[in-house]
Amino acid sequence: MDAAEFRRRGKQMVDYIADYLEKIEKRQVLPDVEPGYLRPLIPDCAPQDPESFEDVFKDIERVIMPGVTHWHSPYFFAYFPAASSFPAILADMLSGGIGCVGFSWIASPACTELETVMMDWLGKMINLPEEFLAGTNGQGGGVIQGSASEATLMSLLAARTKTIRQVRLEKPELTEADVMGRLVAYASDQAHSSVERAALIGGVKIKNVSSDDAFSVCGSALKKVLDEDKAAGLIPFYFCATLGTTTCCSFDKLLELGPVCNKEKIWMHIDAAYAGSAFICPEFRHLLNGVEFADSFNFNPHKWLLVNFDCSAMWVKKRSDLTGAFKLEPLYLQHDHQESGLVTDYRHWQVPLGRRFRSLKLWFVLRLYGVAGLQAHIRKHVRLSHQFEHLVLQDERFEICAEVVLGLVCFRLKGSNELNEALLKSINEAKKIHLVPCHLREKFVLRFAVCSRTVESTHIKFAWQHISQLATDLLNTWEQNYHQQ
Repeated sequence: MDAAEFRRRGKQMVDYIADYLEKIEKRQVLPDVEPGYLRPLIPDCAPQDPESFEDVFKDIERVIMPGVTHWHSPYFFAYFPAASSFPAILADMLSGGIGCVGFSWIASPACTELETVMMDWLGKMINLPEEFLAGTNGQGGGVIQGSASEATLMSLLAARTKTIRQVRLEKPELTEADVMGRLVAYASDQAHSSVERAALIGGVKIKNVSSDDAFSVCGSALKKVLDEDKAAGLIPFYFCATLGTTTCCSFDKLLELGPVCNKEKIWMHIDAAYAGSAFICPEFRHLLNGVEFADSFNFNPHKWLLVNFDCSAMWVKKRSDLTGAFKLEPLYLQHDHQESGLVTDYRHWQVPLGRRFRSLKLWFVLRLYGVAGLQAHIRKHVRLSHQFEHLVLQDERFEICAEVVLGLVCFRLKGSNELNEALLKSINEAKKIHLVPCHLREKFVLRFAVCSRTVESTHIKFAWQHISQLATDLLNTWEQNYHQQ
């Protein structure tokens, strides 16, 4: 494919993508395929000779689309949003075209410097304390990770290294293995599984801190666990607070937790993967109060800020705590400007060495939507979630299971877990909308997340009417079965 054909085929692909997204609600949100559907549709081996682009292009609809779950359909209400917008797609095209691998400043100065500035832009949008911003001579700064899981892992590993060094400085007789064996990390019993996974990778113990009736962790609950573990000779070193839990979008009490962590010299990381985008709206910024106590903070613009995956924004108050844990300088990666004080080499901030030019997506989206446009997007989704909540509350057969703060509604039929499992099964088997469940304490709960950029009030009404009708059918069936027994 030469440049001339690339121009022609590129336009063809842009048209295809635009048509796909414009007409996506006509596609069934969940595919009909069974596991293993794809292998029989394509040859067992790669072709010996080149095929035509026309043949490849035809196979998008024949092979790929039948197996796609349409995350950007206005009938997709599962998980959390996966952001998508035309400006971000265009920026991704440019990133692919430039094709740099931005592990150091010299590897592509624009890739590094735009990221540093974009993270400052984003930090100012959510009113992060100045300490977290790079500015021109700050000690903090931001980095774009691939996911919130990576951000959690990086913060935990940095905290582990910092604590081991501090403890061994105070008690030189202890080996690194001695300290490692006594380290304990903590997170809410509602925290994402990626926190436990980070501890698993980091080779440290992790304990859950009990959440309250609002599914939030408070300061006294954390302090109780810390006191018990210190008395047992363990070394608490890390706490991951969650703002906007995956299960029900609950918020840990930062203003209580932060002082406890600071007093105990425990690294506090804040995971706001979904909810963080909402903090660009002044009416939701109070949910971030207490961030000033944190050592690191993360949220995903690729969830709710119209920046396509992957773009996970992470800030640290003291970047040397992060880079000090991972810094290696082989000769082939060194360059003349690395000690200038003006240069960031992001390979020291992340697990992989290489990285894409991801900040282009932020730059395009922030400029082409503006803060006001992104605020309008967040507010629309919140309004729609409250619309769905209102519809649920009007039906006495159902109950709301957690406070609706942002774009997630947790609800269920009043009754057994088995009844609600059957309802969810019937919803997803019908494939008109898509939901996923969670457990809140002992209850099996349905999660309704407002996700698509194009979702409107009509889609919310349709979803509720569909759920309500399936509930009616299910309850009738269960009642008939009960009388027949």
